[in-house]
Amino acid sequence: MLGMCRGRRKFLAASLTLLFVPAITWIYLFAGSFEDGKPVSLSPVEAQPHSPRYTATSQRERESLEIRMREVEEENRALRKQLSLVQSRGLAHRRGNHSKTYSMEEGTGDSESLRAGIVAGNSSECGQQPAVEKCETIHVAIVCAGYNASRDVVTLVKSVLFHRRNPLHFHLIADAIAKQILATLFQTWMVPAVRIDFYDADELKSEVSWIPNKHYSGIYGLMKLVLTKTLPANLERVIVLDTDITFATDIAELWAVFHKFKGQQVLGLVENQSDWYLGNLWKNHRPWPALGRGYNTGVILLLLDKLRKMKWEQMWRLTAERELMSMLSTSLADQDIFNAVIKQNPFLVYQLPCFWNVQLSDHTRSEQCYRDVSDLKVIHWNSPKKLRVKNKHVEFFRNLYLTFLEYDGNLLRRELFGCPSEADVNSENLQKQLSELDEDDMCYEFRRERFTVHRTHLYFLHYEYESTPDNTDVTLVAQLSMDRLQMLEAICKHWEGPISLALYLSDAEAQQFLRYAQGSDVLMSRHNVGYHIVYKEGQFYPVNLLRNVAMKHISTPYMFLSDIDFLPMYGLYEYLRKSVVQLDLANTKKALIVPAFETLRYRLSFPKSKAELLSMLDMGTLFTFRYHVWTKGHAPTNFAKWRTATTPYRVEWEADFEPYVVVRQDCPEYDRRFVGFGWNKVAHIMELDAQEYEFTVLPNAYMIHMPHAPSFDITKFRSNKQYRICLKTLKEEFQQDMSRRYGFAALKYLTAENNS
Repeated sequence: MLGMCRGRRKFLAASLTLLFVPAITWIYLFAGSFEDGKPVSLSPVEAQPHSPRYTATSQRERESLEIRMREVEEENRALRKQLSLVQSRGLAHRRGNHSKTYSMEEGTGDSESLRAGIVAGNSSECGQQPAVEKCETIHVAIVCAGYNASRDVVTLVKSVLFHRRNPLHFHLIADAIAKQILATLFQTWMVPAVRIDFYDADELKSEVSWIPNKHYSGIYGLMKLVLTKTLPANLERVIVLDTDITFATDIAELWAVFHKFKGQQVLGLVENQSDWYLGNLWKNHRPWPALGRGYNTGVILLLLDKLRKMKWEQMWRLTAERELMSMLSTSLADQDIFNAVIKQNPFLVYQLPCFWNVQLSDHTRSEQCYRDVSDLKVIHWNSPKKLRVKNKHVEFFRNLYLTFLEYDGNLLRRELFGCPSEADVNSENLQKQLSELDEDDMCYEFRRERFTVHRTHLYFLHYEYESTPDNTDVTLVAQLSMDRLQMLEAICKHWEGPISLALYLSDAEAQQFLRYAQGSDVLMSRHNVGYHIVYKEGQFYPVNLLRNVAMKHISTPYMFLSDIDFLPMYGLYEYLRKSVVQLDLANTKKALIVPAFETLRYRLSFPKSKAELLSMLDMGTLFTFRYHVWTKGHAPTNFAKWRTATTPYRVEWEADFEPYVVVRQDCPEYDRRFVGFGWNKVAHIMELDAQEYEFTVLPNAYMIHMPHAPSFDITKFRSNKQYRICLKTLKEEFQQDMSRRYGFAALKYLTAENNS
């Protein structure tokens, strides 16, 4: 708005000038043609040299007036040119307001430490400001490694996507862990006009591993130095960002700054806002050499093509080798080396206004970068304390950060109208599948859920797993929503082996879970639990999708398919590892059944042995699972036989059988058409039977279901007739699919259903 007002004032001033200057000039000339109140003729006929009026003085005056007229005409031409520029700029600004181009604001960066040459190079011009074309792709490079950094990248990307109006191409230099997490996230996010390319950070380690680095970022904190070699040779420019950055404006404004680079300027940086490089923080503090206060590398504009021509690789290596002879190691990773290079070659840097990198570490001068909220462009949490940093306005910055942290990422799947997107096979297939559905079908919402792509963030917390040498390890697999978080600590106490959990949460709930987990000594002491966030979308609980996500991301050869409401018996993990060997699960198609029981008491003295459990059964403290509401679900387990069994025994499949089983990692997935309540496990057990799995009951294993309030989905099932009709329809369609896939052998499922 301020830019628009200035443009209008300039337009008005130029217009008035263009109108009044000629008028005043001609009045002046006309008045000058009078002498003593009488007109003085400038006609060549009347003004003859021999005329008594024609004197040397009047000749000089005439020549002077003619010169003045030529000057005025030149001024008029200059004013017309300026007026046309103002009109063009106003048109460009109006286009910017309609998302067609984006003008670059003039900055007021602090330049007290700059040398004269740099100040001159960074001075603003009065000409037309460069703009970013509507569909111009903006390239962003980010170095990311590990589980926690992946969470930071998501928040950064959210803040960029929230404001952006241009196609984006992210270049992610990532290790294997971050690549797995972020590749899945962006694949399931499906944001239009966003392209992701990965570069193997582990392959780049040899390029920088020779540099000792004391910074907490480790070896990955040095990898921005090698971007000229890492990124594609045809990529000319890129914005490089740290993962702890939050954008408060359209990134196109920063991209437009590239047009201001002059001469040999190839690096766009904001001055460091702390006193680190001044060398007076403590006694014997000796920082790397820097120009004045130095520069912060949390936000960098790189002109890659020019850097390559300047032999950047050789330049930074020679500088680093020379300085390391006396400094021995870097304290601030790549930032130290960038500053040492700039110290020797100040012409390389274009100083960005400091609002492009408001640095929130302790004792910074960041408050000088903004006078109002509208001044903020980029916030940089560059303190190890992150959100706990000391700053007068930290509460405002923290709330801004939390806004993006908890913002629903599904809302960022916005189309960029008018910009052609690259063909996305997954997106096209999804649209085709959805178009084939009948929206007038009463079960449309159920069918649609099968094709819904849920944004998925794997390994939301740090995960470590070491495989066992005997290759018998078993992972407990389960899924849950926010209302079952309280079960996590109890399960971890009962099961010491690896766990894979899929959590169905909103973005805000994911942050609540993070705080809950970080505040739990039990959960933080366990690094072999994989938490996979599947973000909420749609009206149904996608129970089988969640199970599939948890199953797909296990690291062991076997898995125990459980539910979050069950507590396994103490020692079940070791018992199952022995059982898979005893029953040769590696070479046979078996599903080992863990008998399920339940209690109606919220406080239970958990049985420590089978004998104690049988005693509680006899006393009525425990019951076989769902015996009073869904007997068929677990009746084939044959609990009467289990009471006295000492060896595993085989049972046959029956209609509606849904036991909890231990299977190999390669077992079939759950069918996604079943959502919410009903038939989700039954269909899976039927599939196992169709694939000729043998069901074997373990005689000394058990699990107990803990009481809880009814879920929202079971309430809908009980109260909504249409829900039950649709579930029956989906069940019949599943049985028909089974007949097509397995032929004559699948007829027994239809027969069993009719007889039940």
